[in-house]
Parts: sequence; C-alpha cells; structure tokens
Amino acid sequence: MTDVTAGRGGGAALVLPSAGPDPIPLPTALAAVLGYARGRRPLFFRSPSHPHGRWVQVLAFAHDRFDGQPPETAGSPTDRDVLVAEGLHGRLDPAGWRRVRTALDDVWPVVGTLVDRAAGRAFWELPADEFSVLMEPGTVGAALREVGDRHVRAALHSRYPALVPLLDGVTRRQLYGHVGEGDSGPEAVVHRELTANAAAFTALETATATLLGRPLTRLRLHDVLLWLAGSLRMTHAVAVGRALAADSEQGLDSLLPA
Repeated sequence: MTDVTAGRGGGAALVLPSAGPDPIPLPTALAAVLGYARGRRPLFFRSPSHPHGRWVQVLAFAHDRFDGQPPETAGSPTDRDVLVAEGLHGRLDPAGWRRVRTALDDVWPVVGTLVDRAAGRAFWELPADEFSVLMEPGTVGAALREVGDRHVRAALHSRYPALVPLLDGVTRRQLYGHVGEGDSGPEAVVHRELTANAAAFTALETATATLLGRPLTRLRLHDVLLWLAGSLRMTHAVAVGRALAADSEQGLDSLLPA
C-alpha cells in the first residue's frame, strides 16, 4: 500500500487551528480530499427489478452531487441554484425550498455588491481589512454576513467558488472559537488560515486538480478539511483515500512537490 503520509510533500503541512490543534501533513490532506471525492458506502436498495433488495455502493460524500455539477454563471437566481445546494446539504421540504428560493432573490443585490467589491480578486487575495468591522460598511465581510442560510451559501459558492465561503452548522462551530475582536465574522478566520498557508494550499490545489480531473479552489478544500475534522470523519476519509491510492497506478506522493 502506498503510504500517503510520507514521501514527497511529507515535510509540508497545513496549520489550520479551526480544524484542530495539530498540523495536517499535506499528503494526509490530499488523501482526505480523495476519500471525500471518491469514497463509497454500502446502501441496501429495493427497486421493481429487485423487489427483495440488494446492496449497492453509493458515493459517501457530496463531491459529485455538488462540486461535480456545472454552475450557473450568469443571470439572476434560478431553481437550479437550489437544486445544486440540495446536492450538498440535502433535500428541502416544500416550505424550506420556497424559503431558500426567495432568500436567493432577496440577497441578489448584496451578491452584486460583493462581486463588485472583490473586483475580480479571489477570497484569499483580498486584504484583511475586508473582514474587519473597523472598515465597515461596504466590505466583503459585511456583505457575507447578510448571507447566512447554508443552502443559500452553497448556491452562491457554486456560482462563485473562489469568493463565497461555505458555512454550515459543523464548520461554523469550528470557526467561531477562533473569531477575534474586530472580525466581521467566521469568514475572517478562513481568510487568515488561507493566507497563512498559501504555499501549501497552492500545492494541494494543483495535486487535487490532477487527481480528480477537475479543480477545487482552496476555499472549498479548506471547507472539506474543516468539515471532515469537525464531523469526526477525517480519519475515515484519509483511510479511504489511502486505499483508493493503493489501488491506482499513480501514487499520491508523486503529485506533491518534493
């Protein structure tokens, strides 16, 4: 079995206090992302052709249902935005669906302000002042504070994967303990961790794009690692990623810088 916690990149690590007290070695982070994207679990399934049921292997996490979907790139919100968000956070009941759809329309002027303020820059390229209450109003952090619903966040991240961070109950709790005085919200913590680990996230972005055949921004990679840690799924995802790497012809260590 390929040991993805050693070899190339073995000395590099992501220091993410929101995910835990210990640095995450870069090969371990890559294994976790692979496990998240490709891991499967057994599900007992009944169908007309198999009325007595049978076991099938289904994707364990939301990568294909969310990250694998082509996003809307122009125009006002549509019903499809809600469907994409459901791919990450689960199905909504009719009342919840209408609430999210209405919220997307309501928040759309704020999204326009957010995009204009970013002026083509990615989240991690923005100055720290954009996430300080001392520089409000009009900052990116102030705009993001108006987008609280997790399904709305997911829809907006799908459209702007390098600008709008994801937040749900798990990751929000992980981040809030690290919010400092003057921070506009938990997004300030994400921004600090991305900028402090710029070189490691650049390497992880490159390796992930090669491994999965599609890029994930460092904003999404941070969210995946934080969610896996906060939901106690990190160990499982890493183990699955290692097993998948062992079955492939390309070892994970070859994707990381020496």
